[in-house]
Amino acid sequence: MDEKTLTRIADALERMSPAPLAAPDFGAASAFVWHVSPDRLEPVARVNRVDLDLLVGIERSRDTLLENTRRFARGEAANNALLWGARGMGKSSLVKAIHGALLPDHGDLKLVELQREDLPSVARLLNHLRQAPYRFILFCDDLSFSHDDQHYKSLKAVLDGGIEGRPDNVVFFATSNRRHLMPRDMIENERSSAINPSEAVEEKVSLSDRFGLWLGFHPCDQDEYLAMISGYCRAYGVAVDPEIMRAEAIEWQATRGARSGRVAWQFFTDLAGRHGVALTA
Repeated sequence: MDEKTLTRIADALERMSPAPLAAPDFGAASAFVWHVSPDRLEPVARVNRVDLDLLVGIERSRDTLLENTRRFARGEAANNALLWGARGMGKSSLVKAIHGALLPDHGDLKLVELQREDLPSVARLLNHLRQAPYRFILFCDDLSFSHDDQHYKSLKAVLDGGIEGRPDNVVFFATSNRRHLMPRDMIENERSSAINPSEAVEEKVSLSDRFGLWLGFHPCDQDEYLAMISGYCRAYGVAVDPEIMRAEAIEWQATRGARSGRVAWQFFTDLAGRHGVALTA
């Protein structure tokens, strides 16, 4: 193949490849979503979140994560955090609510959401965040790994940072239904069938050990469930007889077969709709 042909091929490949991401305008919003193909940080005009005071039954986790995030916002040492546990108990809501609560005093604190499937691109994202004069909460919701999933290797770039280290202006928060980010039955299966059981899953399981904070979320009891709904009623101005609300709320959770913050919000959404109240921020 002659030199002219090679030059034409190189030119064609250059035209096909996406242009590198220009320096993002982090002043355009307080929150962003990272996308790939092509790489870009999309500003979020209005973050879908609730007020921090409306998150009931998770006070210990709330206070711990709030203080950790406040230290980070002030430029002090802070830990990466893994929020794990029961579905619908406010893990992702807490991250967004804390960011909103700190914004008035820390306007340079940005929230960047990263999808699990985009973890292989995290090194490129960190390069952009590292150079910016802001502080970033890098947030990955519903993080978990399956048997043949290699994305966990990319996660180490966030938690450990490799030779460069994690950027000083980035902290990583993740939510998961699994404490060790992988199914328990998968852990047991790999340990029982591996030549060296102790090493078979150590690399994946040890990912959770790289989070400085482990915050557990557990199913709420009935009093907490009802308190959540009462708080929503007060916050949004929905006037309803307490006994009627209690009876309807209990019936609602019985039809769902579970109690959680998500179920409480779903009931309240129905209640507000029946009372002609729009749930706008």
